[in-house]
Amino acid sequence: MFARTITPTLLSLATEFPVVTITGPRQSGKTTLCRTTFPDKPYINLEQPETRQFAKEDPKGFLATIPDGAVLDEIQRVPDLLSYIQVLVDDKPAAGRFILTGSQQFEVMNTISQSLAGRTALLKLLPLSIEELTTAGVTASSSQLILNGFYPRIHSQRLNPTRVLSDYFETYVERDLRQLVTLKNLGLFEKFVRLCAGRVGQLLNLQGLGAEVGVSHSTAREWLTLLEASYVVFQLRPWHSNISKRLIKSPKLYFYDVGLASYLLGLETESQVGRDPLRGNLFENMAIIEALKYCYNRGKKGAASFYRDSNGNEVDLVMEVGPDLFPVEIKSAETIVPEFFKGLVSFSKIAPKVLLGAGLVYGGTEQQKRTAGEVWPVTRMHEMLDGVYCRETV
Repeated sequence: MFARTITPTLLSLATEFPVVTITGPRQSGKTTLCRTTFPDKPYINLEQPETRQFAKEDPKGFLATIPDGAVLDEIQRVPDLLSYIQVLVDDKPAAGRFILTGSQQFEVMNTISQSLAGRTALLKLLPLSIEELTTAGVTASSSQLILNGFYPRIHSQRLNPTRVLSDYFETYVERDLRQLVTLKNLGLFEKFVRLCAGRVGQLLNLQGLGAEVGVSHSTAREWLTLLEASYVVFQLRPWHSNISKRLIKSPKLYFYDVGLASYLLGLETESQVGRDPLRGNLFENMAIIEALKYCYNRGKKGAASFYRDSNGNEVDLVMEVGPDLFPVEIKSAETIVPEFFKGLVSFSKIAPKVLLGAGLVYGGTEQQKRTAGEVWPVTRMHEMLDGVYCRETV
């Protein structure tokens, strides 16, 4: 079992709010986290048909069996239950009464915004971070991390990632998507997801993506929304000093778990990852999601974007720390060359907000201080971000 960095944040919020809601991908460890953190609370899994039927048909009777609250797993299976929970916590607003989990972020968030606004704290739990693996004594090369991904079961049981991720994807299509929408052609949808993996770290062109699959632009957009809702893909928005411009620029496409992207690309060995043309994109994907994990695990906003101008200057990641910015360049190479700092230097000249320094994350092992920014191994990104947030609070 892995110690989760999010645990102190979860415990703290459970002393302030009557409800804490945790969303995240399936198998990211939500159930284990909740049962470990709140061992004395009743645990109820709403995936179980009999339990779900009871909760749907007699919500008052169901909740009467847990008057002091409980951990309710996969709350999106009975969304109407949230309205009844609202009445209970309004009547008895004891802190930490209900701990809810959900694997479909849009459906859960929409329902919560209607029923539990102001009554629940919200957390996101993504699969394991490099920090958590390192703390547990698990070390691996960047290519191994890209191949294996970060789902806890792969690491705790030392399973073959190709087999596990194959089963994960099939289960996701069969279970999660059929709860959200009726897919008329699973074959085309699977092709769409694999093509998304082939565009990891690239600007999103939905029209071109749909045309290659053989579906309309609107269908491609609907399918991408489904992938986002189920925590499969993530869109990184472009940064602009004028927020209105941000909305009309193309985002970049990433996967919440780089191992799943690797599986969809057909990669099965570390050597295949090392020579794949998209290795740099996959490394970038891994680093960007690590930054999100850092923020989510600490209950921070996690506002992130990327920068690109018409002259080709680019910064892979711009972290927004309050009103300030921390730009990060990401390179999979193990050796640093001056060219890597070009985007950071360009960004420092146009950023109107206060820069909290700059960082370059790479595939090597040494930590260095350069004029244009600090250099950090991807395995120590959490240390880099610790320094950023410490500077921000001074």
